[in-house]
Amino acid sequence: MSRGRIIKGVGGLYYIASDGVVYECSARGRFRKARITPTTGDNVGFTILDKEKRKGSLDTIEKRKNILLRPRVANIDCAVIIFAAASPDINTDLLDRFLILAEERKIPEVIICINKWDIAKEGLRERLERIYGGYYPIVFTSAEENKGIDELKALLEGKVSVFAGPSGVGKSSLINRIIPESNRQTGEISRKIERGKHTTRQVELIDAGNDTYIVDSPGFTSLTLEFIKPEELQYYFREFKQYIDKCRFADCAHIHEPDCIIKENVGKTIAKERYDAFVFLYNELRSLL
Repeated sequence: MSRGRIIKGVGGLYYIASDGVVYECSARGRFRKARITPTTGDNVGFTILDKEKRKGSLDTIEKRKNILLRPRVANIDCAVIIFAAASPDINTDLLDRFLILAEERKIPEVIICINKWDIAKEGLRERLERIYGGYYPIVFTSAEENKGIDELKALLEGKVSVFAGPSGVGKSSLINRIIPESNRQTGEISRKIERGKHTTRQVELIDAGNDTYIVDSPGFTSLTLEFIKPEELQYYFREFKQYIDKCRFADCAHIHEPDCIIKENVGKTIAKERYDAFVFLYNELRSLL
């Protein structure tokens, strides 16, 4: 049995990358009986049925380390949260929500990427690094001027990364800079499977070389946090992790209680903007109960 990774699924067929070759595979009937859906990003075992025609049979699916539902993709190593420096201006409330979702999904690495840096306002870099820089790597790029791309590529090497962020921030332009042939790759698969041309846009891993993949998707499509319990929110702020369980009260909400070590560190190791975001979101989640 060979091993590989599903890079795309269309019409019941799964395209599995293995040692630089992509095989078109159908899934065993037992997956359907067990109500298991093979997912883009799955690490799998498969049997090569026709090496010349690159046909095979999908036999096993390895345990997933994580899975996103929107877009549906498994085994993500890195989330790249992309915002534009301007046009549109950065909405830090949205940025905080993206970061929380990435943390909740247990994505090992999270990168903040600020694109359109060629039109950034003065002082923006210092502000973002003060708020987020101690806990997240921040990359400043300009897809238009091809700046910062090599730094971003270096951070993605050897990983499966999902690009997420609001519309209009240049996600597609960045992908095209990182993988100039990405449009051609997508076109080749569409030509190979006629059905692919006219179906809803599929989630796909684009090969960037050196075992590096980028999810060809707009990323998270929902920013609702209603599935998170208010008392769980603290675990999705990296700034809080070193202090959790060190407050005077075991059930400290870090808002009104005395002797709260998290409140004591606001303005020190915790940016006030991030603490204010926590309080706002905590109260929002409480109002949904």
